[in-house]
Amino acid sequence: MTVSLLIFLPLLAAIALLFIKGNAVKNVALLFGLAELALGLYFLSQFKSDANLQFVTDVAWMPKMGIYFTAAIDGINIIPILLTVVLVPLIIGTTFKHEYKNPSVFYALILFMQFGLLLVFTAFDAFLFYVGWEVALIPIYFICGMWGGENRIKVTLKFFIYTFAGSLFMLLAILYLYQQTPDRTFDIHKFYALNLTVKQQSWVFAAFLLAFAIKMPIFPLHTWQPDTYTEAPAAGTMLLSGIMLKMGIYGAIRWMIPVAPIGFYEYQNNPLWLAIAGIVYASIIAFKQTDGKRLIAYSSIAHVGLIAAGLLAWNMQGLQGAMIQMFNHGLEVVGIFFIIDIIQRQLNTRNVTDLGGIAKVAPHLAIAFLIIVLGSVGLPLTNGFIGEFLLLNGVYRYNMWMGIVAGLTIILGAVYMLRYYKNVMQGSTNTLTATITDITMSEKLILGVICVLVIVIGVYPQPLMHLSEQAVNVLMNEVNGKISTELLHARPTPGM
Repeated sequence: MTVSLLIFLPLLAAIALLFIKGNAVKNVALLFGLAELALGLYFLSQFKSDANLQFVTDVAWMPKMGIYFTAAIDGINIIPILLTVVLVPLIIGTTFKHEYKNPSVFYALILFMQFGLLLVFTAFDAFLFYVGWEVALIPIYFICGMWGGENRIKVTLKFFIYTFAGSLFMLLAILYLYQQTPDRTFDIHKFYALNLTVKQQSWVFAAFLLAFAIKMPIFPLHTWQPDTYTEAPAAGTMLLSGIMLKMGIYGAIRWMIPVAPIGFYEYQNNPLWLAIAGIVYASIIAFKQTDGKRLIAYSSIAHVGLIAAGLLAWNMQGLQGAMIQMFNHGLEVVGIFFIIDIIQRQLNTRNVTDLGGIAKVAPHLAIAFLIIVLGSVGLPLTNGFIGEFLLLNGVYRYNMWMGIVAGLTIILGAVYMLRYYKNVMQGSTNTLTATITDITMSEKLILGVICVLVIVIGVYPQPLMHLSEQAVNVLMNEVNGKISTELLHARPTPGM
């Protein structure tokens, strides 16, 4: 069985949903999401935790132009693939209490986006990677633009311009690399094998960095994110924060650094400091937020800044931390946004000043919220702890002062997240919050899955880490070998 089945099932599902009318489309969309999850778990059960490509699809697409549909699973992409197949059915499940105009289109766009995301995570052909990158952007643009808040058009246009502009720079880099290959191909391994000069690699690195930094986002290219998260419908916010921003992290690990290792080495400090600056900046801004969605949006910038800093430190600890924290952050941020959506749907507000005392009337909601918040702040024995520990360890090994500043994300994050929980859940109820009802069975199931994963991964993270360990080690050694070779050639000959 090849990975093409995993990729194309959501596309076929999206087309099928367009022909289903009424509320039945919700159930059918969820069934397709669960089928994709089952298929993903099957691939996981057959996966061997090594550095080899598995379940390979390699079909001539436009062979005269050197374009092939080459997709596979390995230790680098297995975690974002798992994140995608786990979160999509959960996100679909969170929508069941909402009524959407044109629901068949809404759910078809979600599954079409899943198709694009899986293309990005499995592609080993640069042209295919770019196609997936753009395909994943189109549905979220329409989801935000058609079902978002009052300012959705303005905000969505800003989001589209930011991400599309970054994509164009990446496309230029891909086309340039294509021209440098002897047999004119987009194959990733041929890109890895190119012997480019320091100047060439620096420009390629800069072009990739711009595209990926916007998508994560890294300070100061983050300004689209808080507005988009706030105006997007709840499911759109979850897709953006839970999965889509991981495209930038994955792209940096798979494409940017291995393709231009010398360019990365020359300018490594610059994006690393920007990522760390984003941690501090976003954490300080988060303190001032009264809108729950905006607070979590800035929290997400801080957390992703730490992931970016860890992978840019480029050591085993930082890179493994980035891999596992991609999954952890996606899980937690979807859980928190779902809880905010539950509160907003019942009380018609996200403003912290209007809330308080919810734990007294909705104890199950409060317990789930607390578990997810503790995971988010990295409490030991929760999933966030091991990821943040590895990331900070990796940054500290690269530079002690960078590690100290990056460590502020744990302190500041704990303060604003626990304060947010206290203001929303603790204290006395008011006339508004006294009317809230506790979570339903379906909501308990979704939050229960997230809470169980938060605890299980926190207590025993080794299986998740083991998936990527060997592949990460091989990739890092290959990149470090190229850097060492370049430095050896650049070293003056003794006596000259």
